[in-house]
Amino acid sequence: MKTLNINIDEGVINKIYRPYLTENRRLQIFFGGSSSGKSVFLAQRCVLDMIKGDRNYLIIRNVAKTMRHSVFNEIKSAITRFKLNEYFNINKSDMVITCTLNNRQILFSGLDDPLKVHGIKPQLGVITDIWIEEAWEVSKSGVKELTKRLRGLARVDKRIIFSFNPIMRTHWTYKDFFKGKFADDDVVYKDENVSILRTTYKDNAFLMPDDIKALENEKDRYYYEVYTLGHWGTLGNVIFKNWRIEDLTNIKEHFNLYRHGLDFGYSNDPTAYIRSALDRKKSTLYIVEGYYMTVIKDECKSYELTNPEIAERLIKEVGSDIIRCDSQEPKSIEELRQNGLTGATAAVKGKGSVLFGIQWLKQWEIVIDQTLQDIINEFQLYQWRTDKNDEPINEPIDKDNHCIDGCRYSWSDILMGEQDKDDTEYTKDEYGFF
Repeated sequence: MKTLNINIDEGVINKIYRPYLTENRRLQIFFGGSSSGKSVFLAQRCVLDMIKGDRNYLIIRNVAKTMRHSVFNEIKSAITRFKLNEYFNINKSDMVITCTLNNRQILFSGLDDPLKVHGIKPQLGVITDIWIEEAWEVSKSGVKELTKRLRGLARVDKRIIFSFNPIMRTHWTYKDFFKGKFADDDVVYKDENVSILRTTYKDNAFLMPDDIKALENEKDRYYYEVYTLGHWGTLGNVIFKNWRIEDLTNIKEHFNLYRHGLDFGYSNDPTAYIRSALDRKKSTLYIVEGYYMTVIKDECKSYELTNPEIAERLIKEVGSDIIRCDSQEPKSIEELRQNGLTGATAAVKGKGSVLFGIQWLKQWEIVIDQTLQDIINEFQLYQWRTDKNDEPINEPIDKDNHCIDGCRYSWSDILMGEQDKDDTEYTKDEYGFF
């Protein structure tokens, strides 16, 4: 095995993280506010561990398709930042990164494909480190399954690493690792097996002034507490509680009638597509497909899709079916039609349509396919606005609602009392889907 002596300028690693380059406790939790540099540091440490030649990493997110343009790119950036590209073979299609000095590997997977996770094995040695990015997305049972991968002989201590923003105080990680031993303003906790570090934007020396200004000027109390200060959030004013996550693989093709919705976005806001079906007999709305539509520019996500690009991507999903879009953009709807999405039509709106749509959605049990992380995130975070006394008012905060708006649009003709003729037909299969 070849070894490489490299001199890394410590200035490229934020000061607060440097002691954790050699942290070997089994469970390591890096959490806190937005732009605190935690994922950047963990990517840097991962790359340096590869050069040393003792570790193999398995990096996990709840849904595999979210990996490529998040933590996978972060690892590639760290390799480039350290000027180590010649020592790594990056397989972009399989998302496997191999250190050519020693054949140690960084493997990537999502928990939405359990068979793939169970079958993952590095080409040399065993998995020594499991890094779960956005760990708040992952269930406790999912983590238990992952820990079974930390088996076998190794020359180093095995580690499981969490990184996340502290979205909800009701999350299992808070109950298991924080409650009663880590106060909101604490920064470090350590015992024999656990290491916890909370960081914020103030710990990141590489932020631009406009990034800092945006975080410090956040007006929403919840977002300020979670994303600016890195405190655990309390979502007492969350709008939707009538939903759950399931694997819909075996039933999603049994629906005879789908509804398609589209919320236009641009620049910082995503264009969001959603497909759903309704079972009136079971009072259940099934969300079977949905995602933010993005393009990749300079290895980064961008939401700047043109209408022809949107049409091209959705034709396979929608065909000639009706897709109801935000009626505030009639020009965009016409451009979708001209580019082949012939069923593009304006959603039915009117006075109070947002609140009416929310109440309509709240009357059903909503089941979301387990792979739809963008939608799951929205249902977890969509909240009512509060008054000066921090009491909720009957007005939603216009955040975390792109897919939800698309869902409202897709059913808008029914919920606003303008039901289409063909929507009176029920399916003939055993599910009775509407």
